[in-house]
Amino acid sequence: MNQILQPPGWPRPKGYANGIVARGQAVFTAGQVGWDAEGHFPSSLAAQVEQTLLNIVAVLAEAGAGPEHVVRLTWYITDRDTYLDELRDIGAAYRRVMGKHFPAMAVVQVVALMEASAQVEIEATAVIPE
Repeated sequence: MNQILQPPGWPRPKGYANGIVARGQAVFTAGQVGWDAEGHFPSSLAAQVEQTLLNIVAVLAEAGAGPEHVVRLTWYITDRDTYLDELRDIGAAYRRVMGKHFPAMAVVQVVALMEASAQVEIEATAVIPE
C-alpha cells in the first residue's frame, strides 16, 4: 500500500499528492501523447489529456498495473493558459480514466513537443505492491 506524504501544517493539495512512499516492482512509461491507435489527435487539450491517460493505462496493463499503482505523473504542456482554461474538463477527463487516485505530479510548460499536433505529453511511474 502506498503512503501519501503530507507534512504537518501544509495545505492539502488539490488533485495531486506532495509525495508518496511505495514498495514493489517499479514500472516506468515513456512520455505518452494524446493520439489514438491510428495516430490521430483530438483537437482540445482536455481530450488529448484523456487519450494520453488512456494510453498510459494501456502501457501499465502490460505490466499488470493499473491507475491505482501510479505514484508519479510528469505532464508537459505547450500552453499554460489553455491548461488553465480547460482545467475543469481536464479534471473530469482525469477522473474518468484515473478515478480518484492522485499521485505526486508536476506540470511543466514547454515550447513544443516532438509530435507537432501534441499539446500534452505525460510520463508515469507506477509501483506494483510486493
